[in-house]
Amino acid sequence: MAQDKPNESPATGTPPDSAAAIPAGAQPVQGPGPVTHSQFGLLRQRRFLPYFTVQALGAFNDNVYRQAIIGLLFFLGISSEERTLYTNLAPALFILPYFLFSAIAGQIAERMEKQRLIVITTAMEIAIMSLAAIGFLTQNMTVLLVALFCTGVQSTLFGPVKYSILPAVLKPEELTGGNGLVEMGTSISILVGMIYGGLVFQVAGTWGPEAAAASVVALAVAGNLVARTIPRVDAGAPELKVRWNPIPESWAIWKLTRRQLAVRNAILGVSWFWFVGTVLTAQLPTYAEINLGAPERSTSLYIFALALFSVGVGIGSLLCEKLSMRTVEIGLVPLGAFGMSACMLDLYLARSGAAPATGLAIAEFLAAHGGWRIAADLTGIGFFAGLFIVPLFALIQSRTPRGELSRVIAGLNIQNAAFIVAAAVLGVAVQRLLGWSIPQVFLALAIANAVVAIYIFTIVPEFLMRLLSWMLVRALYRLRVHGVEEYVPDEGPGLIVCNHVSYMDALILAASVPRPVRFVMYHRIFEIPVLRWIFRTAKAIPIAPEKEDPALMQRAFDEIDRTLADGGLVAIFPEGRLTADGDIAPFRAGVERILARRPVQVVPMALRGMWASMWSRKDSRMRRARLPRRFRAHVEVVAAAPVDGTSASAANLEARVRELRGDRA
Repeated sequence: MAQDKPNESPATGTPPDSAAAIPAGAQPVQGPGPVTHSQFGLLRQRRFLPYFTVQALGAFNDNVYRQAIIGLLFFLGISSEERTLYTNLAPALFILPYFLFSAIAGQIAERMEKQRLIVITTAMEIAIMSLAAIGFLTQNMTVLLVALFCTGVQSTLFGPVKYSILPAVLKPEELTGGNGLVEMGTSISILVGMIYGGLVFQVAGTWGPEAAAASVVALAVAGNLVARTIPRVDAGAPELKVRWNPIPESWAIWKLTRRQLAVRNAILGVSWFWFVGTVLTAQLPTYAEINLGAPERSTSLYIFALALFSVGVGIGSLLCEKLSMRTVEIGLVPLGAFGMSACMLDLYLARSGAAPATGLAIAEFLAAHGGWRIAADLTGIGFFAGLFIVPLFALIQSRTPRGELSRVIAGLNIQNAAFIVAAAVLGVAVQRLLGWSIPQVFLALAIANAVVAIYIFTIVPEFLMRLLSWMLVRALYRLRVHGVEEYVPDEGPGLIVCNHVSYMDALILAASVPRPVRFVMYHRIFEIPVLRWIFRTAKAIPIAPEKEDPALMQRAFDEIDRTLADGGLVAIFPEGRLTADGDIAPFRAGVERILARRPVQVVPMALRGMWASMWSRKDSRMRRARLPRRFRAHVEVVAAAPVDGTSASAANLEARVRELRGDRA
């Protein structure tokens, strides 16, 4: 039977059994204001609420305007052929500026103070919507389409600042919650804007053009007034020289998005989200009529289906903060991806042919066979899409240097536009050229989504590794965290020291700290087949005792120092081995060796409740092999104020950790 050693490790106190977290990357700057303990608390703070309101009003107004144009076509009695021409031309005019001007917009957003830029873009919206109002009042489609193109230009300028502002005003532990609110707000604003824009001509009757004109101008003015209350947010790269030639700059910005593998593939994931969303939502009007049984020329079931999807996105986006425990938890991305595929597959299976009856109202559709199942699938697709998209945006923001983020977002917008166009073209092509039904399109999309997800996660296995860690921690423990948000530095180097109780300690800490952490582990554990790819992916630092492999030990200290020099977090367990009796063993001198070389601040942490949980050494080996005695144990992670690295010693750090842990081993 194998010995419990090699739990012994060198002087650093490195745990051989530790897993590791995602590697450190560029961190966002600390925003003003206190940390909120709920994402909804952000809606009470000036650093977030005005920005959130502006972006929601912008999304709302864009969709009111586009739907009001369609309403005007019916109001004027234009033939179905002309309506089809306009409805196909409108999205093309809106998205064209993203190709033409995103590179310039990204540079401007990088160079300018962000609040000023938002005020400028919302002022542009007032001018554009005033032109649109003239188009409605004169019932001139040419003017309306010109204004729509200008709206695309304005959205292109606003796009890079929409997401690059978040790391400047939110702390790392607030990024997931903030992005969740933004995605929820955008999704609901789009839905409500489409409903309002579609109803304005029906409700106002002969005053429809006047009502549409007044609505879009009033919303633009409201957005500009709110934008003026956003606090000042410094430019990311004020010294940047704007280059106005869009073609070479688009190429340069696209290359900027590919510098880091994880960011590159997160951007690919976001663009794929837009591809899936475009294919899905583009089919909903016809799907509602043919497959759901909606009355001819009625939009009630279409709006209902769109509402289910949008509400699902909103719920999934908001739930990300709770599921991730306020960290940038990319383990939710695979869960979201495969959940989307499962729901789309079930949507096909629920009804692969035409509706059994036509002319159905919403209540009649739900009462019909499979109605509730289809509704659940549409909501589920949106829900898992929210779990998919929010961590990707948070990852892009947290790992991209602040001086490049606006340009990276601009590059993302260019790629998104390309994916949206490809989705629209492909959706039409497979139906007209291959004769696919809409349920068959959904089936193909489910399969393609799974294939793309597997491709991304194979290239960057960090996503799947984080999913496994996330599932293990939340399945096996009930975790509470105290002081971590307050005391772990938002950016810059830091060393975390903690007591060592079980084989799950590193995963527990990784799930509790909002920043990426690199853990150190005994090299023989690091090289275990099968597990080795997880450790390498997580960039764990292997180490050996000096008497066993002095060269490896030196390389480990060099790597620790390099990580700290790059502004990352490193976590060690200075006891050097798992506790055998529940008590904290003396801290070894390795921590002093690290601090002598680079005296960074040290964050003491303590694990409480782990001794009585599974995978500790409380029981004999035979008893540990049986069903765990404390499944879903209550576990706490407690942090204290950082200690200055110039004065920290193994003894006083041990005393701090003992005090934090108290008598709850």
